[in-house]
Amino acid sequence: MNFPARRVMALAIASAFVFGSAAQAAPSAPRAENAYLSQEDAAIRATRVSNVDYVLDFTLTGKESFAGTTTASFDLKDLDAPLTIDLDKATVKSVTVNGKKVDARYNNWFITIAPKDLVKGRNTVVVDYERLHSTNGEGLHRMVDPVDGRVYTYSHFEPAAAHQMFAVFDQPDLKATYTVTVTAPSDWQVITTTRETAIADQGANRRWTFKTTKKLSPYNFSLHAGPYKVWEDNSARYPMRLFARQSVAPQVTPEDWFRYTKNGLVFFEDYFGIPYQFEKYDQLLVPDFLYGAMENAGAVTFAEAGFLYKAAMTAEQKQRLAAVIMHEMAHQWFGDLVTMKWWNGLWLNESFASFMGTLATAEATEFKDAWQSFYQTGKGAAYVQDQKVTTHPIEVPVPSSANAFDNIDAITYSKGASTLKQLRHLLGEETFRKGVHNYLVKYQWRNATLQDFVKSLGDAAGRDLSGWTREWLYEAGVNTIAASYTCQGGKIGNFALAQSAPSKELPTLREQRVQVAAFKLDGGKLSLIKNQPVTYKGARTAVPALNGSACPDLVYPNYQDWGFVKVQLDQRSFETAKTSLAQVEDPLLRAMLWQSLWDGVRDAKLPLDEFIKVALNNAPQEKDYTLLGDVVGKIVASKNYLDAMNLDQAYVKQTTRALEDMAWKGVLAYKGNDNFQRRWFGAYLNLASSEDALARLAGLLDGKQDGAGLQINQDQRWAIIGRLSRFGYPNAAALVEAEAARDKSDSGQGAAVAATVARPDPKVKAEWLATIEDHKTKLPFSKVRTAMNHLYPAEQVQLAEQTADKRLASLPALDKATGPVYMRAYSSAMIPATCTPQSVQRLSRAADQMKDLSAFTRRSLLDALQEDQRCVAIRKTMTAPKS
Repeated sequence: MNFPARRVMALAIASAFVFGSAAQAAPSAPRAENAYLSQEDAAIRATRVSNVDYVLDFTLTGKESFAGTTTASFDLKDLDAPLTIDLDKATVKSVTVNGKKVDARYNNWFITIAPKDLVKGRNTVVVDYERLHSTNGEGLHRMVDPVDGRVYTYSHFEPAAAHQMFAVFDQPDLKATYTVTVTAPSDWQVITTTRETAIADQGANRRWTFKTTKKLSPYNFSLHAGPYKVWEDNSARYPMRLFARQSVAPQVTPEDWFRYTKNGLVFFEDYFGIPYQFEKYDQLLVPDFLYGAMENAGAVTFAEAGFLYKAAMTAEQKQRLAAVIMHEMAHQWFGDLVTMKWWNGLWLNESFASFMGTLATAEATEFKDAWQSFYQTGKGAAYVQDQKVTTHPIEVPVPSSANAFDNIDAITYSKGASTLKQLRHLLGEETFRKGVHNYLVKYQWRNATLQDFVKSLGDAAGRDLSGWTREWLYEAGVNTIAASYTCQGGKIGNFALAQSAPSKELPTLREQRVQVAAFKLDGGKLSLIKNQPVTYKGARTAVPALNGSACPDLVYPNYQDWGFVKVQLDQRSFETAKTSLAQVEDPLLRAMLWQSLWDGVRDAKLPLDEFIKVALNNAPQEKDYTLLGDVVGKIVASKNYLDAMNLDQAYVKQTTRALEDMAWKGVLAYKGNDNFQRRWFGAYLNLASSEDALARLAGLLDGKQDGAGLQINQDQRWAIIGRLSRFGYPNAAALVEAEAARDKSDSGQGAAVAATVARPDPKVKAEWLATIEDHKTKLPFSKVRTAMNHLYPAEQVQLAEQTADKRLASLPALDKATGPVYMRAYSSAMIPATCTPQSVQRLSRAADQMKDLSAFTRRSLLDALQEDQRCVAIRKTMTAPKS
């Protein structure tokens, strides 16, 4: 649901007041009997409970359940009401309070302790319990390796899932220490925030004892155990370790991990002026992970699917590894050392880590174009998100832990990072750094709010930032700027920047600092003739410094990407961009011009077929590896639009063949250049759909097709097989079966699911849809997610239509019966949108009728409707024949 911007600001201010005033407020009602914790209940509990210490004892066997004992000691302010401690779906054996067993009430979500069993001052609560391991990626997740039968476990607690593993006050502003002991099989490693102080042999088991941690929010603590392969490097100031499953260890390059980690620690200690606080730096590659990575203090987890490679890593893969390591490392200061009070502040953790992670990647690794990569990926996604009907301010109210991830998206990560980058330009680099340092020093080991952060920066700058905060953080939408000028006698006159708001509902005009650059075509090159920094605000800002300059062929009013703003090119600049992309020497500017053209497509102003012509003419000339990846992505997106639209088949076949030929020529042209060749081959894989192209892929698979030295690794074999299956290539089902028998790895099983569900067979679709919508299926959730994401490819419109009504009708029931983890995956992939007026009408009816969906599911429905409308509008602008 999209809150009006001013209403969101009012609610955000009100939510901040809850924490400020709760100390004077008595509990008004018992805690709601459900699986989540409201902000109000959390605030009340935080005023009563303080100085928390946990002693945690776990017994892990590798079987489906584990045993635990939580000893929670804390100070209690009053005995005015019962006290709850969170524990999810456990079998509670006993609860002891201050040395006495009590008959505490347990509702499967939290334990309620009566006031009569507590005392003012110091209390100790001991909870003895058993619990099933999680299998959905939260809590203490368990996975059995299909290759060798070994069992691996790891924890994941964000946003509020620590209570799926142990009894805890599961809210970020009740920081605590953790003292851990673990009994586990003798061949297992056990990893947590601190290093072990003792390991005692107990026959088939070993008992691990760990040093007490410093104060952490529950979601920043972690525990991981299993027969992990471990690599160690002690060449840095802090000992570094890396862990992975035994069966995938050959796919890990520890030297790259340690190099980037070592460089990052040096960079961040220097930038923040505060030493790293957690004594050792462990990183784990774990299976079935829900997200990219998680910043557990001193023991960072990574989704192994994103960082295991069966061939030498490409430059893009290395850059992604470096960037994610840096992002999670930034959190060790901003998120772990200083933590938000409640989940409405989670955006600041992620925005800051995205900003600092990119800065560190650019300055502490070989990837000096990291900001270009950020523009092409994260920032581009933020622009798209911020133009949706469901856009939201960067900071929004979070009434309950159930809503913590409702708005975790590209706005949270990349728009937030962009605003921080813009603020750094506005205040100056050293002033910004000083403000960050002061904030971290003042609030270390504590919880803080947005107001605390902004005040630290404002104090460092000697400036009131309340206006900036209101405009950028509490108001939604992306503004557009355009250059306005006249040309007379070959000279610029009346140059100004015009700023517009996205809609009447989102009227905010913002202040920010950008560079306005003017270019002239000269000798076949587009040369910079003037670059002027400008701080603009309001609807119109004069730029007199550009008056009198030579009339340009192109003006770009956000040169070098200082601002977060959509650029509308004037007509002359737009034509120059279409015809002269290859003449632009600066790769970041080329990327931004490509984006302007793509914006034209998505806004139904530039016909898609014209964009494809520009791509066919310019993409083969692209020599910047990073930018080529972005261009290829836009070309593949164009092909997906073509596949979804009901267009003249002769045109589609002709265009498809042209795109396939372009990509294959790229493969051949870059023989011996692994990075570029694999990039073009990736494009070919995602474009191939003609009989000849599919036959070529089949030939590469069986070794009969010359690939110009291209080495087909196991991941690429699966990608080829998946493509052949998706387009119904002869004997594709047998290829899937044979490859699955040959590759029994977890990733191989996932690839087999993806290839199988993509097959254009109504029976296969029906069977897998039933599996997906059976929320009690025994299939691991990671494989269910894979099936969701591959069941209905863009071109399988008729097959998608066969189940569209059923899927849409089942949405409310699924939304109520399953949890946020399931629905985040389902609603993002399974809501039917088939790029027809009839599909738009169907989604419109659903949007009108299904107003009681959970916030994220409702938002996904509205997004699907808008994107379907966009696809229909793009189709109407096509100049190519339509069927």
